[in-house]
Amino acid sequence: MPVSASAIYFLNLRGDVLINRLYRDDVGGNMVDAFRMHIMQSKELGTCPVRQIGGCSFLYMRISNVYIVIVVSSNANVACAFKFVVEAVTLFKSYFGGAFDEDAIRNNFVLIYELLDEIMDFGYPQNLSPEILKLYITQEGVRSSFSSKHVDRPVPNATLQVTGAVGWRREGLVYKKNEVFLDIVESVNLLMSSKGSVLRCDVTGKVLMKCFLSGMPDLKLGLNDKIGLEKESQLKSRPTKSGKTIELDDVTFHQCVNLTRFNSEKTVSFVPPDGEFELMKYRITEGVNLPFRVLPTIKELGRTRMEVNVKVKSVFGAKMFALGVVIKIPVPKQTAKTNFQVTSGKAKYNPAIDCLVWKSSICTTWCRIRKFPGQTESTLSAEVELISTITEKKSLTRPPIQMEFQVPMFTASGLRVRFLKVWEKSGYNTVEWVRYITKAGSYEIRC
Repeated sequence: MPVSASAIYFLNLRGDVLINRLYRDDVGGNMVDAFRMHIMQSKELGTCPVRQIGGCSFLYMRISNVYIVIVVSSNANVACAFKFVVEAVTLFKSYFGGAFDEDAIRNNFVLIYELLDEIMDFGYPQNLSPEILKLYITQEGVRSSFSSKHVDRPVPNATLQVTGAVGWRREGLVYKKNEVFLDIVESVNLLMSSKGSVLRCDVTGKVLMKCFLSGMPDLKLGLNDKIGLEKESQLKSRPTKSGKTIELDDVTFHQCVNLTRFNSEKTVSFVPPDGEFELMKYRITEGVNLPFRVLPTIKELGRTRMEVNVKVKSVFGAKMFALGVVIKIPVPKQTAKTNFQVTSGKAKYNPAIDCLVWKSSICTTWCRIRKFPGQTESTLSAEVELISTITEKKSLTRPPIQMEFQVPMFTASGLRVRFLKVWEKSGYNTVEWVRYITKAGSYEIRC
């Protein structure tokens, strides 16, 4: 749902209108009076950035000593409106030398009106990229005496930048060595029962890229996505090659991705920004490969003793290993003494760690293992002595065991890069680097 703004106001801290622009005729020109009376004078500015008054909604944000207020008369996307305000302020700062305050607005009335006409049309946000707008709004803003003297680099080929929808990349980039780094980073969220059955599991991932490429390259990324492979086989009139395929859910892309081509061919093609950026995000709910299995056994021996046994098995390949493995096992607050036996790593009792548990605070037994090879098991056995209390013992709800880890070159979703093609009219050679990392998000095991 778009913003569909009816008007936008710039006010100072006293409520005086510095500048305003009406985009629709469905609100009156005195709507700012309602904002002053019901919001500013009632001292409710800090309570909620969205208020409804007289059938209209006021969306406001304070930047420096200026309030920016957007008035809408119908249902609108609030997140989009605030995103518009943030991007608009960034645009104004690029013209004003880095400053945005009451003085900068008073010194640049004409320029602001011209920008407001370009960045919003009939209440709908348009292009707010400073690099593109400066190609055809060449007027320089009046800089404050304390503003930085930063001079923006000119962007060549105005026709391509304005009409070619690649405002995130400028032409003329040259590198001695053309390289592309691609990282697939996944976080595993798991809730497992004490008997080893999975109660909840999903994977959230993102594809990070770092591009150092000359010219204006066109990249094409192929993944082992089930829908993408099926679409590719249809277009090439041949059966899909054997191999594991996955189903991606909730996919979001960077603005550089050609969505029209993705919808028709299921191909991720794009002209990348220069440097580091996030290409896409996704989620997996089916067919998750868990990197670890944890089997805990906790026995209470009377009022003052506990036995804790935890077996951890790495399920990933034998040639892989996990880094930074931390296993946290909750124990009661009244723990007095602990004795450990571990097959690998070191263990200790740390009473300073804050943990949450229902109706009681607990401390934690934790085991840290620097390297955990694949297809191996590690066991921790502990005897816990508790301080005897005169109060009657109550059954406590134990919080789950928590686990932290990182497994390089492993993906819990099974996502793989089938190909990464780089095409540029000059035909230079490119070096591609691909890396996979799986880490724990919320990896919990009930005990």
